[in-house]
Amino acid sequence: MPHDNNFQHANYSKADPGTRVGYRTFQPGAALDSPAWVQAMGGVGEQLAKSRVKGILFLNGHPFMDLFGAARLDEVGGLRRGYSRGISGLESLLALLRPFTNGICRQNDPIHPPLENNEQTQQGLDALAQEVGNFTSSYVRKFEHALGQGSGQKIPCGRYVWSSMNHHVGRVEAVMNLLWYLQKWGSGLTLSKEDRLLLVGHGHAGQVLALLSNVMTSGESEARGRIFEILAKYWQACPSETQSVGQLEQLYRLTTDRKVLEGALVDVVTLGTPVRYGWDTEGIGHLLHIVNHRVIRTDDKRWLAKMELPQIAWEMPYQTGGDYVQQLAVAGTDALPDGPEAEQANVDFREIFEPYDGFERWLECTRRTTRCANDGQCLLVEYGVQAEESPRQHLFGHACYTQSSAMLFMATEIAGTLYPQVR
Repeated sequence: MPHDNNFQHANYSKADPGTRVGYRTFQPGAALDSPAWVQAMGGVGEQLAKSRVKGILFLNGHPFMDLFGAARLDEVGGLRRGYSRGISGLESLLALLRPFTNGICRQNDPIHPPLENNEQTQQGLDALAQEVGNFTSSYVRKFEHALGQGSGQKIPCGRYVWSSMNHHVGRVEAVMNLLWYLQKWGSGLTLSKEDRLLLVGHGHAGQVLALLSNVMTSGESEARGRIFEILAKYWQACPSETQSVGQLEQLYRLTTDRKVLEGALVDVVTLGTPVRYGWDTEGIGHLLHIVNHRVIRTDDKRWLAKMELPQIAWEMPYQTGGDYVQQLAVAGTDALPDGPEAEQANVDFREIFEPYDGFERWLECTRRTTRCANDGQCLLVEYGVQAEESPRQHLFGHACYTQSSAMLFMATEIAGTLYPQVR
């Protein structure tokens, strides 16, 4: 979206993105921790330092949640109301979307959403998921250390776990919590208007960042005030020790007065984020989307995914087309809010964010097969097929981005796309 997006939903366009899209085949490069690997990562660090990147924050949620938003699909249709009748293969597809029939979630998992961003949660995720859709603490430390081997300038790297409440009201709350965290984190980085922060969000964390771009817009925004009002009303109805209307008022002043992070630019990279919320390009700096994509279409539109029933149901476990979470968790999907007050807030937000409700509308959106967001650069990367057979290991093509073996590749692509060599 252009500037002044005003929280509009993204379009599902089949048009060629043109120069905004690039195509890559994943190459792991030098062996992890080898001298060549250290040298290459140090070179990335030098590029980032010259571009005044003062910090990097990695964001992810719970990888074993309702990734496809099947709860909402069942509520508005699905098998329950017979919408699958006459659509061959849809029953099998819905079974692969539901968390407890697709092999991803287990009821005895030790942690479940909502998650808190603290050391206990991070340690719990690392033990449960390791590097499957999860930026481990070890990964973040390694990334930070490797960057400093080039310029000698330390670029602090942090880790943020969002609540994983995967619906509109949960993501709006996540934006406010993230803003509060960024203010505290950024205060230790001595930022100025010439500096930049880089946020790297995996999967649905990218939806939080899309909303963040709209909240942080430097332009006029009629909807921004309404967003804060809806959330304030919800928090008043459901008071919490950790959330207050006074806190919201402070954040609203920070955003409208353009004092977030002392005016430093926030660059964003998303990894496998489904196309949903529109981006406000006046609220952030550089924007890059990296998507696991394998070309299996028979036409020449290689920038599109394939959505054909019933074939897609048997393709998914083999990750034939790439990241199926990115492809299918589009408009109309979500988890269900917990409680009537949250549901009302969710309805209020839905009226602003997403005019796509109903099972047939979701089918229409998925069949648009859109891979690239409307704004920013997009890299469609053929990561290949993960050998693991369990969906808890490959997440239907959604787990490849957070692996240490892919660290150098991702860092190199980010540096080359967002921060071309500064001389």
